[in-house]
Amino acid sequence: MKPFHYSAVLGRERTILVLILCWINMSSQKGSTPYKGSKRCFGEYRCTQCNRMWMSGNSWANYGQECTNCKIMVMAHKQRPLNKPDGLDKSDLEKPHPQHLCGKCKALGRYCGKTSYY
Repeated sequence: MKPFHYSAVLGRERTILVLILCWINMSSQKGSTPYKGSKRCFGEYRCTQCNRMWMSGNSWANYGQECTNCKIMVMAHKQRPLNKPDGLDKSDLEKPHPQHLCGKCKALGRYCGKTSYY
């Protein structure tokens, strides 16, 4: 019997194999976020249970935020540098950060926004 070689897999079988390998890779990274740095960044979130979407200027690598509807921890699916807005900022600076929903605040035991920017 000849040893199995990935290059021998053709067409549909090869596509299925690639998809399986990608899924295994993604599954092994559960709990991780796109950004890997140690500073705060801007994150976009989408709950997989209720599809609620939100954005946060208090997003961190490998820390999630709790969905207010489902009460499950959600990891950011997009993250980018936290830049100063050029007049397009619609955030309310008077609105308090919901520390009880923030994974980083829970881990620190205090407000996460006092830590460094991206």
